[in-house]
Amino acid sequence: MNDSGHPQNRLELALAQINPVVGDLVGNADTIIGQIADAEASGAQIVVFPELALSGYPPEDLVLREDFLVSARAQLERVASHATKIVALVGYPMAHPDGVANALAVLADGEVVASYRKQLLPNYGVFDERRYFVPGDELLVINAGGIPIGLSICEDVWFDDPVYSGLSKLGARLILNASASPFHIGKARERESMLSERANRFDLPIAYCNLVGGQDELVYDGASVVIDSNGQVIARAPQFRTDLLRSSIELAAAPTRVNPAFVEVPLAAGSAADTELAPTLEPREHETYAALMMGIRDYVGKNGFPGVLVGVSGGIDSALVLALACDALGASAVTAVTMPSPFNSPETRADGQELIDRLGCAMHEFSIEPMMETFDQALSPVFAGHGPDQTEENVQARIRGLLLMALSNKFGAMVLTTGNKSEMAVGYATLYGDMAGGFAALKDVPKQLVFALSRWRNKSIPEGSLSDAAQPIPVGIIERPPSAELRPDQSDEATLGSYAELDAIIEQYIEQDLGLDEIVQAGADREFAQKILRLIDLAEYKRRQAPPGVKITHRAFGRDRRMPITARRRYS
Repeated sequence: MNDSGHPQNRLELALAQINPVVGDLVGNADTIIGQIADAEASGAQIVVFPELALSGYPPEDLVLREDFLVSARAQLERVASHATKIVALVGYPMAHPDGVANALAVLADGEVVASYRKQLLPNYGVFDERRYFVPGDELLVINAGGIPIGLSICEDVWFDDPVYSGLSKLGARLILNASASPFHIGKARERESMLSERANRFDLPIAYCNLVGGQDELVYDGASVVIDSNGQVIARAPQFRTDLLRSSIELAAAPTRVNPAFVEVPLAAGSAADTELAPTLEPREHETYAALMMGIRDYVGKNGFPGVLVGVSGGIDSALVLALACDALGASAVTAVTMPSPFNSPETRADGQELIDRLGCAMHEFSIEPMMETFDQALSPVFAGHGPDQTEENVQARIRGLLLMALSNKFGAMVLTTGNKSEMAVGYATLYGDMAGGFAALKDVPKQLVFALSRWRNKSIPEGSLSDAAQPIPVGIIERPPSAELRPDQSDEATLGSYAELDAIIEQYIEQDLGLDEIVQAGADREFAQKILRLIDLAEYKRRQAPPGVKITHRAFGRDRRMPITARRRYS
């Protein structure tokens, strides 16, 4: 029995699912200190924070600066001084004789008692950990009031060896894991299934504390969990929200004599708490919409922008971006900008106005026809003898980009671009035109998913939305065939082919790494597939100049897929 009268094998846990800001050591430390106090007040005996909670994740080249590491250590010790009645596990970048370590500090009795160094360093997809960190080579088990508890960090528990199996062999009765696991569609279910399988197979429960929030192109969805030795989820935090998840967990009896090599930490009296079992978001459109909202909200907020500007054309992409912006930031922080040309149909313009009215945001309108005429007059001597072509279409897009950036410069609001993944894949976008802006909300959203998200939003108001607009997107916008409306009778699919076929090839080539023959075997027309693969490769130079955007698929353009701009490939 411990001081509280509970059996020794009962443990009161808290998982602090927080949203740190990368580089803000003082602010993050303040947040951690507040959560330590809340966890202690709730009756928890141990509180776990996410991977690199003190620095934010990923800190990238910040950890190569000695002054940053010194400041991180100072803030860690400040945090430790507040952990006097509770054990706190805090992720931080650790200066080590072998190099910088991705570490998890054990704070108790007001001091830094020990630190565990992450052993498995991911170096694929969005991860670059081998650039920054050296791997640890020792397991760490704490003896918390007679309960052996093993520590781990993120990737350590995605594989059996050396950490999970090693802790099991050492006699750990629980594994605590600090994570920063980036979101993609379905990731929470994949992660939970993996953790449940290991907990059941090793007969070893796990408490997994995940980061939440947006960081540049990455979003972390939280969904921290506690899983018992049978692989059953007994506590789950919500997705896309900060949370202090409390759980009482019953553990197998510890050996009479605990290994003297374990790090001793005091365990204060605790008290039981109500168990939270938040649902994972369904359907996939809800989960995806929430991720996009968080990505927009944190990119705008953490970078200090007062609001955003969205160029609204009356098309589906700009409609979805405007709805997302109002849901994420509130309509008062969003300004729609309409810039009609002679090629915009009355129906498109009317639907765009209806969209803005339903969402209730501010609006500016500029006719670009006089500016088009001015450009035509200025360029006509040089263009004499050359008929109109894509050049004049791109001038329209660049006029609109210029107007949006002028408003951004004058009022400080950031421009959200509206291009989707399908367009960015094949270069169906204009440099310094519709690509001009600070954040590309739909950069990783294929066109068909744009339609699915728009239909879902018209049926539902997402959890956490700052807008209560019902059915914000007019049906005409969703049902009208997509068109850039840069010339008479223009149709996107006449230029690009069927979006269903295009999106399938993009997924196969980008996300599944299939080659031309494999894509054809899967059902694609060879000539069409050759054209699309060539366009994807040719457009790399454009994508390098595009703003960042939220990653939602298994492989996004940008840091998730790094291809040379200058490269020559042939498809036959």
